[in-house]
Formats: sequence, structure tokens, C-alpha cells
Amino acid sequence: MTCSRCKEKITEDDDVFDFYGETLCEDCYIGTIQPPRSCDPAAVSSARFTREILGHSGSDGLTPEQKKIYEIIKEKGQITKEVLAQELNLPKWELEKQFAVLRHCELIKAKKEDQTIYLTIM
Repeated sequence: MTCSRCKEKITEDDDVFDFYGETLCEDCYIGTIQPPRSCDPAAVSSARFTREILGHSGSDGLTPEQKKIYEIIKEKGQITKEVLAQELNLPKWELEKQFAVLRHCELIKAKKEDQTIYLTIM
């Protein structure tokens, strides 16, 4: 059996969830019913505290995918979520999840210019 969202194999030992006709693994189910919020003061405080204790700055402690997102935004200065998702071949839900983590770490933010929302370095 395969998760409809992340396409990972679900084994007999894993919990399987049916969500509106989709077969989801536990991680995708939780992410679907309770998606990360980029504007979460408690998560920002927790991430800041954890990064301070671990001595992390910049892209230290990020996953390879998060580092790639951070480096692309840093290199380009600003980029829309749509362009970034296409460039990385990421589904929208995955980019939103990674954006929330990077926002909580106070590494990137969204800013609006005219009617366009850009991701940029904090």
C-alpha cells in the first residue's frame, strides 16, 4: 500500500488513515488535518531557543531540502512560492510545510509587493 500524498510505502506495521478517499500514512494524515502554521509565536520561540542552545545559525541544523530552499531564496533575493515549488518540483503542501519550519527558525519570511507575495531572507 502507498500513501496518496507522499507516495511512500505503508507497511503492515504502520497506521493507515482514510481521508476523504485518500489513503494516508500517519505523518501525511496529521499534516493534512493539522497543517503547520507559519505565523505561530510559540513555534518561533521554541525554534529560536532550540537553535540558540545548539549553537545553530544560518542553515545549520536544517534538512537538505530546507537548506536548498534557503539557499535558493538567499541567492535570488526573493521568489514566489509558485516559482520555487516548480524549481524544486515540490507539491504545494510540502513547500508550505518547509516554509513554516524556516519561518519559525526566523530564516525566511513572506512579503507582499503590489499583489504578489514573495519569499525572502529575514
